[in-house]
Amino acid sequence: MVLASGNSSSYPAFFILLGIPGLESFQFWIAFPFCAMYAVAIVGNITLLHVIRIDHTLHEPMYLFLAMLAITDLVLSSSTQPKMLAIFWFHAHEIEYHACLIQVFFIHAFSSVESGVLMAMALDRYVAICFPLRHSSILTPTVVIRLGAVVMLRGLLWVSPFCFMVSRMPFCQHQVIPQSYCEHMAVLTLMCADTSINRGYGLFVAFSVVGFDMIVIGISYVMILRAVLQLPSGEARLKAFGTCASHICVILALYIPALFSFLTHRFGHHVPRVVHILFANLYLLVPPMLNPIIYGVRTKQIRDRAVLKFVCSKGMRI
Repeated sequence: MVLASGNSSSYPAFFILLGIPGLESFQFWIAFPFCAMYAVAIVGNITLLHVIRIDHTLHEPMYLFLAMLAITDLVLSSSTQPKMLAIFWFHAHEIEYHACLIQVFFIHAFSSVESGVLMAMALDRYVAICFPLRHSSILTPTVVIRLGAVVMLRGLLWVSPFCFMVSRMPFCQHQVIPQSYCEHMAVLTLMCADTSINRGYGLFVAFSVVGFDMIVIGISYVMILRAVLQLPSGEARLKAFGTCASHICVILALYIPALFSFLTHRFGHHVPRVVHILFANLYLLVPPMLNPIIYGVRTKQIRDRAVLKFVCSKGMRI
């Protein structure tokens, strides 16, 4: 094993990412649906960003938050999927030490940002439904930008210590990570030192970020549902319930696999590793694929403008 020397610790020149242990013979074929989902995520989120950018009538809080979510999804999926596909198709299992730490940073920082953006979107829906006449005065463009900046800074500042603490600790001779990407807890298993502080800080970040966001999202949707139930029109209630249900599905698609992976690392020692790794892969891929479909295709204003743009571009070619 090749070790490089840092200021206060030695670290391996590279790590070995196994992919999905237990499914090595199927990884080549598993890569195809993963690649398809990644392609949908890239095309969908870029299209969403383009439609919002060129149409000034969409420069409203809801769509600005959608743009933030699309950017976050592009970063989150692209930080893992290209390397994962290289492992599955080309057996490119090695990842350089600093590249691994960068991956750790981007995965956890932008997972936090994604959670924060979903929280901001829930607040936006709450204000829009419960205080429709004051929506534009409460969520001004300045407030939206500041809220987005706070969410971004929270992710960057809360996660930065992960990489700093890891870089200051010695590694053992073992350099194999039984996953498809570098993740904080997986890297900690390679340490030859007490990692209780790292683990404790990880719990603090998870519960302070995800816990706070889930509480705000939960309260927002409870208040939204109360307002919806008071609507006089049954058709309006049904439409509002459908919108809320699709949004809640997107939120659950992020939080359930993420929390399952997080808790399995710490407490689920009897969970089969292949199940854990599959969930860990899906939570970084499924939400970026679903978000442009649920929030984009199902949002009438974006759908109409995307179709109009497509028709106009076809007409210009003819």
